[in-house]
Amino acid sequence: MKRTNPLYSSPEAFLLASVLAPHMDAYTAHLQLGRYATSTIRGYILGLVHFAHWMAKDNISINLLNEMVIHRFLNDHIPHCDCPSPVNRDFFTLRATLGNLLKVLREQGVIAEQPAPTGDIADELSRYHAYMQNVRGLSVMTCRGRLRTIQRLLLHKFEGRPVEMETLQPNDIRQFVTNQLKQVDTISNAKALAAALRDYLGYRATCGDHVDSMLGVISLPANWSLASLPRALAPADVDRLLESFNAALPSPKRGYAMVRCALDIGLRCSEIASLQLSDIDWRSGTVTLNRTKALRQDILPLPTITGEALADYIRYERPKTTNQGVFVRVYAPHDQSISVDTVHRVIRDAYHRIGLTHGRSHALRHTLACQLVNHGSSLKEVADLLRHRSLNTSLIYAKLDITSLAAVALPWPGSIKL
Repeated sequence: MKRTNPLYSSPEAFLLASVLAPHMDAYTAHLQLGRYATSTIRGYILGLVHFAHWMAKDNISINLLNEMVIHRFLNDHIPHCDCPSPVNRDFFTLRATLGNLLKVLREQGVIAEQPAPTGDIADELSRYHAYMQNVRGLSVMTCRGRLRTIQRLLLHKFEGRPVEMETLQPNDIRQFVTNQLKQVDTISNAKALAAALRDYLGYRATCGDHVDSMLGVISLPANWSLASLPRALAPADVDRLLESFNAALPSPKRGYAMVRCALDIGLRCSEIASLQLSDIDWRSGTVTLNRTKALRQDILPLPTITGEALADYIRYERPKTTNQGVFVRVYAPHDQSISVDTVHRVIRDAYHRIGLTHGRSHALRHTLACQLVNHGSSLKEVADLLRHRSLNTSLIYAKLDITSLAAVALPWPGSIKL
């Protein structure tokens, strides 16, 4: 039988007798400021009871708390926990509980800030990041993606030893690319890998390294321009996709409005995530995009059905928050902005609910373009609405203009009777 402890019948009383007692008011205020639900706060308090009991048993001082101590508790203690019942043993709840605890303790100056990564690899990545930002002028998302790739490359070659670029050989690049493509074998991943590696080696060339032999082994995947048809959703799939946002979901109005933004006005996921309340002019029926892929300002018409979806979400489902983003987090803390990954996940989950096997959110922009072409819009109009910098980017949709293609089609050999 599990041992019982009368202190666990009153978590607050137990915490007031623990080393965490002086910080409980600040911890509770932090959760309330983040608009966490009362039930969630109660669950986190129970998690702190468990953690405080473990700290006392292992004689851990509060000023020694850091990510490593939390890792020990979650990964070493929890799987073999024999603490007296009832205690919270849910890994994800405890991880969120203790992540908030570290944040509060750092705000109060009780524990040190998390140290920045150090070492040869960290220093090399820092220099490369500065190069991408200050010399190449790349976007934050591009820098982040390329840093992840180059970090994996450096760990592949130099983990546990100094970064000596003269020892990096073409065969190291080949092996790294092969290993990465075994994990995600797609054309888009191959192109991203090639772009990141070429950019990094270009940076190393500015540092005086000889990189020609390594650049020679990085080949772009065969992906001829305009060779494929754009992947768009059929009208029936569009209807089922929109209908899939039902009351059983945590935030159906938010997901529905996100999809409408992509389907009706062709917003990218990054543009949906960064859309602000001040960007919408309800009186004139327009949306101003200030944080676009091309780093420019665009003003788009706001269709009635899209505006109604946005208004429905803002009025009846959007949590109260100081965040000025149109779309905010479903769960606390609501004041934090959503990420691009959140929008991708909402759309991908909707695909899966209706049985679509692919998860590309860009298919919604393709769907809008195909609808425009099939209803007589010119490629210039499509390019303007999708905000393509070059008309050539929109040429792929010419393949879907069945009416125009039929007018120039030649007779099939043998089909004409003499």
